[in-house]
Amino acid sequence: MKTRAGLLFGSFNPIHSGHMMLAAYMLQFTDLNEVWFVVSPHNPLKEKNTLLADYHRLELVYRAVDDYPGFRVSDIEFRMPKPSYTIDTLVRLGEKHPGHSFTLICGADALQSFRKWKNFTQILDNYRLLVYPRKNVDSTEFDQHPSVTLVDAPQIELSSSFIRHGIATGRDMRFFLPEKVYRYISEMHFYE
Repeated sequence: MKTRAGLLFGSFNPIHSGHMMLAAYMLQFTDLNEVWFVVSPHNPLKEKNTLLADYHRLELVYRAVDDYPGFRVSDIEFRMPKPSYTIDTLVRLGEKHPGHSFTLICGADALQSFRKWKNFTQILDNYRLLVYPRKNVDSTEFDQHPSVTLVDAPQIELSSSFIRHGIATGRDMRFFLPEKVYRYISEMHFYE
C-alpha cells in the first residue's frame, strides 16, 4: 500500500507556528501518513527585498520540522524550471517517489482561483485536495468536487508578513515561531 503524503507548498518566509499547527492537524486528523513541506523558490514576479535566500528558508524549515515523525521537507522545486507549477511538481514527485500517493493541502482561498492554475483539471482528475478554511471564504465552485475534501481545521490567523514586520520593528516574536527557527533568525539577524 502506498504512503499517503500531503504536500504543503510555501515560500515559508519564515515558517511559523501556524504552518506547524496546520501540518500537525492534517497528520493527526486526516488519513495522511506524512506531511511534506515543499519549499518554493523565489517567484520572479514577486518582490525579493523581504525574501530570504532559498537555502536560508530551506534551513528554517528543516529546523522547524527537526525529527518530528511524519514531517518531511522537500526542495524539489529548486531544481525545476521557473516558474514551477504545482502540476509539474506533483508529476515529478510521483516519478521520484512511486511508493507514495500525493495529496495537495491548500487553503480555501487557493480554490477560489483554482481555474487559473496550470492544468487544474489534471490535478482534480489525479490527486486529492485537502482544503482548510480561510477567513472571508465561504464556498467555492469546487467544494463539491469528488477530489476535494473540506477539512475543519482550526483557522490560525498568523502570517509570515506579520512575523517579518514584528521582527523589523523590534518585537519579541519567539512564541510565534518554532524555537529553533526563532533562534536561527535571531542569530542571523534576519528580517531586522
